[in-house]
Amino acid sequence: MGVLRPDIRFAARETDLHGCPRAYSTGRRCKLPSELKCRRCLQVLSPDDAVESDGYRVAHVDCSRPRILSPEEHVFLLVYCWDHGVAECAACPQSFRQQELIAEPLSTGTYFCLHCRRDLTESVRAHLLACSTIPEQLRQRVRAAAEAMQKLLKQSRQLSDRADVLRREIEAARAELNATRERARRKCAE
Repeated sequence: MGVLRPDIRFAARETDLHGCPRAYSTGRRCKLPSELKCRRCLQVLSPDDAVESDGYRVAHVDCSRPRILSPEEHVFLLVYCWDHGVAECAACPQSFRQQELIAEPLSTGTYFCLHCRRDLTESVRAHLLACSTIPEQLRQRVRAAAEAMQKLLKQSRQLSDRADVLRREIEAARAELNATRERARRKCAE
C-alpha cells in the first residue's frame, strides 16, 4: 500500500500483483509493458519464436532456445520429410537430410550442420513452409498460424503504445488539475 500524497483526495485501494492501485490512483505510477513478453522468462517475444499458450498469456516453448522448431513443426519433419534434404548450410554448400543433421542433445527443435556446427533451424523451418511432400492444407495452416502470431504481436504493441499515450495524457491532466487546485487554494487564502 502506497503513501497517499496530500494533493490527491482518493482513498487508498487494494493493489494488484505489481503494486499498482486497482481502483483509484494513490499518486504512484504504474509502468505498462511496451512489448509482449514471455510469461516465464520475461523476454520480448518475436514473431519467429516458438510459442505456446500458457493460461491467458503466451510463452516460449523453450525459454533457453526461443527459436526452436515447434512440436508441430517437428512432427511434420518426422512424418513428411524423412526421405529428402531438409536443410542447406550457407557456409558448407551442402544439403542435409534430417538424419544427417546434429540435433542438440535432448532437443526436438534445434539442428546444426554436421561440418561447421552452424545452426540450421531457420533453414529447416523454411523447408517446412515450402516442402511439396507436406499437404498444401497443412502448409497453409502453418503459414496462417505464423501470420496470426505476427498480427497479434503487432496489435499488442499498438495497444501498449496507445495505453502509454493515454497514461501520459492522464498524468498531464492530473498535473493541470493539481495546479488549478493550488491556484484556487492560494486565491482563497488571500
